[in-house]
Amino acid sequence: MASYILALDQGTTSSRAILFDAAGQVCGVEQQEYPQIYPQPAWVEHNPEAIWQSQLGVAQRLLQSKQVSAKEVAAIGITNQRETTILWDRRTGEPVGNAIVWQDRRTTSFCEQLTAQGLAPLFRERTGLPLDPYFSGTKIRWMLDNIAGLRERAERGDIAFGTVDCFLLWRLTGGRVHATDVSNASRTLLFNIHTLEWDDELLALMNLPRSLFPDVKPNSHLFGETEVSLFGASIPIGGMAGDQHAATFGQACHQPGMAKNTYGTGSFLLLNTGTTAQTSQNGLLTTVAWRLGETTTYALEGSVFITGAAVQWLRDELQIISSASEIEALAGSVPNSGGVYFVPAFVGLGAPYWDAYARGTILGLTRGAGRAHIARATLEAVCYQSRDVLDAMQADSHQPLKELRVDGGMTRNALLLQLQADSLGIPVVRPTVTETTALGAGYLAGLAVGYWKDTTEIAKQWQAERVFEPRLSEDEREAQKQGWRRAIERARGWAEGE
Repeated sequence: MASYILALDQGTTSSRAILFDAAGQVCGVEQQEYPQIYPQPAWVEHNPEAIWQSQLGVAQRLLQSKQVSAKEVAAIGITNQRETTILWDRRTGEPVGNAIVWQDRRTTSFCEQLTAQGLAPLFRERTGLPLDPYFSGTKIRWMLDNIAGLRERAERGDIAFGTVDCFLLWRLTGGRVHATDVSNASRTLLFNIHTLEWDDELLALMNLPRSLFPDVKPNSHLFGETEVSLFGASIPIGGMAGDQHAATFGQACHQPGMAKNTYGTGSFLLLNTGTTAQTSQNGLLTTVAWRLGETTTYALEGSVFITGAAVQWLRDELQIISSASEIEALAGSVPNSGGVYFVPAFVGLGAPYWDAYARGTILGLTRGAGRAHIARATLEAVCYQSRDVLDAMQADSHQPLKELRVDGGMTRNALLLQLQADSLGIPVVRPTVTETTALGAGYLAGLAVGYWKDTTEIAKQWQAERVFEPRLSEDEREAQKQGWRRAIERARGWAEGE
């Protein structure tokens, strides 16, 4: 039996490769950042070739540095930044232009047109999603309408669409496989989450040819094999899932009522609702969590667009820290934020507000406010935004949450997790293995090839490393909540009419 599972974790700011053993433990990691492209305010792009070269490079370097041959890898699992949209030529594999990233807001006016036509309820009923620039469908439409000659090529069947998982699968298999999984498909505004098929009526409303779209498979599935030239031998690709779905699976939130929060560029909270696609009344998304065999599991999700990216902003633009890890000590050097609130709505606000016109705002500044107060307000903003989403989840599900499982790069910050527990009033649990996004993709791949037997075996591997208990009184928590609500209201609608 092969010794390892290889997970490819293609994120918004970096590509990573991680080796896991049969116990679900990390055996090696390689990571590489790649450039972010900002052509205009609120536009965000990536070069698809930079995505591919960085992802392939870290995978090759990891196997080489650990002296692991391709034959020792049982399967590859892929997880990815979701909604980011790539179109490429089916014959050459060449992208037609830059990828439009999930954060990009250029299709706001088109979403408003569809809403004005009264179509929002139809899209929400079929896809579980609001009409928002976040999702892939309007990005595809924009590319067809704005890249010269592209619509004609697409109508001829010469162009392929994919989210990042699909593009990587195409490249890894030498163009033999054009497929995605149900979790990534469910983030496009074009996929019926009840029938689990591309929705022809929605495609027609968006004026998108059906030939663009990949086959849709379960998350644990033998998608294909890698080209021999890439790793020295072919490796089965056995699992694919969007990053937040993979993290939920890796956190062993396999039962209804369990929830996790991943703190990355943004923060993403998912609550397992079982085999029921529960409609939100409170600004959340209904999404496919995963499909194993013939069983589909659904989730409620709240997406916070900017959390870790706010720390990067302090580092790169304000330059009040020189590395992201410095924020914990700086924020911890003051007992509170001194009344400062930071709403990092750089690309609008996601759940539960869905305000594409909100913009970043710092409030409550006095002469005594300094970089430490802004740093602490940044961490508090991460927590407050997550609390807004969890409040909405509990209102929708009518279930009080017992604990929140957390993962992602920011969870190394103990102050952040204590602030999160304080703001929520429930325990926040950090697992022993915090690479849960990659681990979830690895688990899905391993299940497809028999490396692990079932989800029961996987759930037994999950262990808590530290539990953060809330320390604030209810009165203190409520005072914070009121201040945050005032700050949010001042950030909303700022760019409307520009």
